[in-house]
Amino acid sequence: MALLAAALLSACAAGGLPGSDRGPRSASGLPLTGAFGSYLAGRFASSETDTRAAADSLLAALRADPGQPELLTRAFVATLLDGRSEAMRLARRLPENAAANLLLAGADVQAGRWERAEQRLRTLGRSGPVQVLQPALLAWVQYGRGQPDQALATLRPLVEGNRLRALNALHAALIADVASRPREAERLARMAVADQPQPPWRLAVLAAGILHRAGRTAEANRLLDQIVDSGEDAALAAAEPARRGLFATRGVASPADGMAEAYTALAGALRGQGSNDFALILAQLALRLRPGFAPALVLTADALGDQGHEEQALAVLDGIAADDPLAPVVGLRRATLLDKLDRTEEAVELLRRLAQAWPTMPQPAARLGDLLRRRNRFAEAAAAYDQALARSTQEAGQGGGQGTTRDWPLFYARGIARERSGDWARGEADLLQALSLAPEQPYVLNYLGYTWAEQGKNLDRAKAMLLRATELRPQDGNIADSLGWVLFRLGDMPGAVTWLEKSVELEPRSSVINDHLGDAYWASGRQREARFQWRRALTLDPEPGEMPKIEAKLRDGLPGYPASTAQR
Repeated sequence: MALLAAALLSACAAGGLPGSDRGPRSASGLPLTGAFGSYLAGRFASSETDTRAAADSLLAALRADPGQPELLTRAFVATLLDGRSEAMRLARRLPENAAANLLLAGADVQAGRWERAEQRLRTLGRSGPVQVLQPALLAWVQYGRGQPDQALATLRPLVEGNRLRALNALHAALIADVASRPREAERLARMAVADQPQPPWRLAVLAAGILHRAGRTAEANRLLDQIVDSGEDAALAAAEPARRGLFATRGVASPADGMAEAYTALAGALRGQGSNDFALILAQLALRLRPGFAPALVLTADALGDQGHEEQALAVLDGIAADDPLAPVVGLRRATLLDKLDRTEEAVELLRRLAQAWPTMPQPAARLGDLLRRRNRFAEAAAAYDQALARSTQEAGQGGGQGTTRDWPLFYARGIARERSGDWARGEADLLQALSLAPEQPYVLNYLGYTWAEQGKNLDRAKAMLLRATELRPQDGNIADSLGWVLFRLGDMPGAVTWLEKSVELEPRSSVINDHLGDAYWASGRQREARFQWRRALTLDPEPGEMPKIEAKLRDGLPGYPASTAQR
């Protein structure tokens, strides 16, 4: 899948700048205006994911220098990402570009030019970067041409023994479903989800729809219940009343829909690998085939949000209908984006409305708690987590509120919120409950162990917990700091120095960690090194309440540890 994405933008990585004799030149001989100036502006806009400015500038550069191959490729990609009609015209000038051929094949499908679409797809080859999607795309074209048997035959070898069995089995099932072959569709849908203990939301939704239409409603509901039980955001789009909408219509009703599904699935996989640029191209190919397709729009918004383009991401989400099954999930995404833009009260109000609209689901209240906790509104956060936990334990049939394994993050988050709001007794109880539900979660071990170390209690147990946490996360500087700090509290100064030095190596810009290392140095008789660490801690944006404490140590030394004659 990564190879396919790389092929889509392979020409964009070509070396060299577009040549031009127009306009004045710098002392080095490079033009400052004309094609070169527009090219640089377009490159910068592309790096900022400003698709409108990138397309405008690169089209201007191409008009000034129409024979430059790299300009042509970059202008095509920019216009494709910006959803412009010019992308189609430029694609016709790029017969070797995979993305251009996929775009043109999609236009042929929409126009019913099945033979031409198949020819374009076959020129991409059956090996190399396009092998992942080509069989499914070809099968949809064959179905569109009125050959469902040939379409299923194209996918059958890949369904029966291929590492991409789930992908090809799903598309074979979708083709059988729209061809009114319910028994075959049912069998293939089961194959698509058979090897996945927790199918992704879209795969589960499509397979469940096929099973429902085949009369296997109980089985379809069980598949969606898995999504609900996962506790993830997608649970909102698999529970009632969204579930009725999912069963009411086919998720894929045409070849164009099927091809859009294939592009979106691959885009999601690539985004999971950090390839946002490639994912955006595939999402745009999907939206050309299926305008307003919510999964592609959500993926696009997520990619833009990851790159810091929150306003653009919000605008993309505006394109999703209010009655789409993904609408509540979109609401959660919108709240996150609004908070990043410091429109926190809008985000809070949106999450409260979602929590009211979905009275049995914990996700909106949990997201509200997370938002308020990040904003240091700890008492409000704890109240939101109260609501989330009440819903989650009720849904799981845990009337006593003890929760199940999936609830440990909520107990953990509420424990932090309670501790930070001054309610340590109940905060400690929550952290202990989180630990009982998930004994091997390093962050629960770390938070509880460090808090005990700060309080000077349960130090031996805290040490054992933090030793285990360092085994689970050996490169986490904060956990190494916690272990060093509990060793300091236990009076093991050599061990404290060892772990705190490691922690500073892993997190050199942490004021707290540098301060802790200074304390350990002073207690070990290394006063000069201690003062160096304390001075460094003051330069690393310490909490306001910590600055006077560090300054006092620089002036008077560490309380309880008089200056040693062993200092060096």
